[in-house]
Amino acid sequence: MICERYPSFRERSENVDLVVEISLQPWKVFKPDGVILFSDILTPLPGMNIPFDILKGKGPVIHDPLRTANDVAGVTEFVPEESVPYVGEALSILREEVKSEAAVLGFVGAPFTLASYVVEGGSSKHFSKIKNLAFSQPKVLHALLQKFTDSMSRYIKYQADNGAQAVQIFDSWATELSPVDFEEFSLPYLKEIVSSVKKTHPHLPLILYASGSGGLLERLRLTGVDVVSLDWTVDMWEGRRRLGLDVAVQGNIDPGVLFGSKEFITKRIHDTIKKAGSDKHILNLGHGIVVGTPEENVAHFFEVAKGIRYSNLSS
Repeated sequence: MICERYPSFRERSENVDLVVEISLQPWKVFKPDGVILFSDILTPLPGMNIPFDILKGKGPVIHDPLRTANDVAGVTEFVPEESVPYVGEALSILREEVKSEAAVLGFVGAPFTLASYVVEGGSSKHFSKIKNLAFSQPKVLHALLQKFTDSMSRYIKYQADNGAQAVQIFDSWATELSPVDFEEFSLPYLKEIVSSVKKTHPHLPLILYASGSGGLLERLRLTGVDVVSLDWTVDMWEGRRRLGLDVAVQGNIDPGVLFGSKEFITKRIHDTIKKAGSDKHILNLGHGIVVGTPEENVAHFFEVAKGIRYSNLSS
């Protein structure tokens, strides 16, 4: 087992050979339509003078949280070619490995979500520290968000230049904001990233994922992304109606469904696709696979999905 030989997540995610091996494992077994780069949204942080680690049983830890203007001033420009060359090399190898049999997907963290980690010092339940900063010293937070915006725009372009055929932006913690605060602390920066990337890479599909985003769907489409990824807490038909049929959607089967019978999995797949309609839908789970999910059920998910043709949905 790779995890036993290399217990440190950062060791696994910052070693080209391991990144390639781990990224290809699901593809070799199940042959999905996409191969996702094995990495983490926090990977760029050391290149911005923000040390971090990922500890077993505790998750990400920011050793020196950023909470003042002086802290933010110390955040440096992110240059992917210098700080994370292994990402570009791994993407190039993945692209060569899968050729035209699958799309290679990269990903980045959104500014507010990255800011949440570095201000809170890691994961959080109440996000009190970043909200304290947002509502008591908004200029400081905006300065940090701008630095992440510039860096993630550059990082997306770097990934695309090295083989990524689509890039997903994770704004996992933006849904901790009220709609009015999302419009101030997340939306403008997401729009800026999309605009910057599209100027140089107009045909690169950009996907946005924010878990628990039911209250923000109409605002997510304002970012200008090509695809909005829905989690399972949003009804697919309702999500499509609120986003508009011109926006592609990804998802949104509950990963827990894969603990059910094969008949149940099949039914849920068909129900989801019928609700999504026959255009601009990428069938996927609404989040990552849960530890302990039966591998034969994952295989069944892909088998059923590959056998579906949109022309037969009405039958």
